[in-house]
Amino acid sequence: MQIIAALAGVAAKHLMFNEALFTPSDHARLGLSQWWSEFIATFGLILVIKLSVHHNAKAVPFTVAAYVTAAYWFTASTSFANPAVTLSRSLTPTFAGIRPDGIVGFIMAQMFGAFVAAKFSTWIISNPNK
Repeated sequence: MQIIAALAGVAAKHLMFNEALFTPSDHARLGLSQWWSEFIATFGLILVIKLSVHHNAKAVPFTVAAYVTAAYWFTASTSFANPAVTLSRSLTPTFAGIRPDGIVGFIMAQMFGAFVAAKFSTWIISNPNK
């Protein structure tokens, strides 16, 4: 469902600006620094979500919005942090895009970042005095 929403968002944006609905990006985002950035972006996002839910669930929308905004600026990858976002950004020729050949590395970094963050946040929550 999230992928369908992301694709619909790309199409809606392109229609607003009179562009082709889907155009592959030519923005190169390859290599260790980009993948590490995407790991950090996803790790941080999952950590923020899990810790916010644990401490104050009502704060989740605000903490997520603040983190996503910040991560856009502090990561070299501009913080996709989501496979659906990665796919949709591969279909736009804008600065925010990613060439299709960069998708696999980004999604692998996102999956690994999410896994490590889930384990780390569980450890933090279950060991509050460490």
